[in-house]
Amino acid sequence: MPEPSAQSPKKNYFLSGRFLRKALWMLLVFWGITIISFVVIHLAPGSPTDMETTLNPLAGEAARKRLEEIYGLNQPLWKQYLDWVWHLVRLDFGVSMSADARPVMDKILERLPLTIGMNVASLVLTLLIAIPCGVYSAVHRGGIGDRLLTILVFIGFAMPSFWLALILMMIFGIDLGWLPMSGLTSLGFEGMTTWQKICDVTSHLILPVAVYTFGSLAGMSRYMRACMLDVLEQDYMLTAKAKGLSGACVIWKHGLRNALLPLITLLGLSVPGLIGGSVIIESIFALPGLGQLFYAAVMARDYPLIMGNLVLGAVLTLAGNVLADMCYSYADPRIRTAGSR
Repeated sequence: MPEPSAQSPKKNYFLSGRFLRKALWMLLVFWGITIISFVVIHLAPGSPTDMETTLNPLAGEAARKRLEEIYGLNQPLWKQYLDWVWHLVRLDFGVSMSADARPVMDKILERLPLTIGMNVASLVLTLLIAIPCGVYSAVHRGGIGDRLLTILVFIGFAMPSFWLALILMMIFGIDLGWLPMSGLTSLGFEGMTTWQKICDVTSHLILPVAVYTFGSLAGMSRYMRACMLDVLEQDYMLTAKAKGLSGACVIWKHGLRNALLPLITLLGLSVPGLIGGSVIIESIFALPGLGQLFYAAVMARDYPLIMGNLVLGAVLTLAGNVLADMCYSYADPRIRTAGSR
């Protein structure tokens, strides 16, 4: 019988090979995303030079050609893509074509903390509310609580986020006057103390985070209920009950961990929505986040800024898949065992 030490190099070899294959596949996917995105945004009607020449009666065809030469738009599309990739390899997204002509990386990093912070806070609140609600609905299936939660879920599915945002602004901002309706800070923010600044920013973010949370709460709780119902019918749950374990121990220790596996996939897929789902909410509440920046870039046909946001979305998509794999292996020991063979 071979010694355990003789098997460890082989084990590490397979782990390394699996990791390299996955990394190579992610690079290929990322490359494909950049190609498709680059081609699609250039096929869209309009050009970055339209904003600078169409609205200026003094700018003629010569000025348009000069701007296209400055921006490199007179080059073939394949050459423009290769130039962009060459800058991307050096972690340089280029310079924005807007009037400020700032580096794209600086503009993204300036808006990134707000968008990520709001979405992370919303995701944590959603999980803290949706998981207990889903488990309760599954355990008390058909009861009054389950029916009330089902009605609330259907209301959440049917209610558009922009309409909910306007309703909350009208109630808490206009009628009651409890919360600010737009912006990130109030007048005189610079003269406030540190604690006053924290409270002021928090008060401006309560309504946007509430809209984020309610919009995703409905689907997450219903998904959790379906997963928990499937787990409750498994044989090992009946065996745990037959051994005399308490109902809470069976549900929260044995059932919940297995019911979270499908939910992990949903969480991994929700990571790319950190940017796309922020466009409407940030525009309504006038928040200086990535969603508003991406919308302004699309309207202005700011190609470098658009590609910078799309690259960030692609990275978040791939990161979501990796995060889902890691959570899978943590929640299910069988996956760790299979991956180490």
